[in-house]
Amino acid sequence: QVQLVESGGGLVQAGGSLRLSCVASGDIFMISAMGWYRQAPGKQRELVATFTRDGNTNYVDSVKGRFTISRDNAKKTVYLQMNSLKPEDTAVYYCNVQGNRAGMNSFDSWGQGTQVTVSS
Repeated sequence: QVQLVESGGGLVQAGGSLRLSCVASGDIFMISAMGWYRQAPGKQRELVATFTRDGNTNYVDSVKGRFTISRDNAKKTVYLQMNSLKPEDTAVYYCNVQGNRAGMNSFDSWGQGTQVTVSS
């Protein structure tokens, strides 16, 4: 019922920038949380950045000062601006949106993943 479509990944040189977008659609009454995760080959998926409706954000230490999470509530879209990219940022990035459908049933949806590759 709730679908997330990601875009914006690609190949970039170290020091470059990318902006990821994730658009939510379907039976959405309200959104309670949004976040970005990433998974590199042979590594566990980790939370990169989160955003909640009260305006709080948090980031994994390795991206602080370089990545910024933002959102457009009207468009039900969450973004991840990635600056000063490093090779260790190479991973598949997934967006996650949590909330409630009409009737108050909760949902926890994931995007399809978008590859980010940073060359040395």
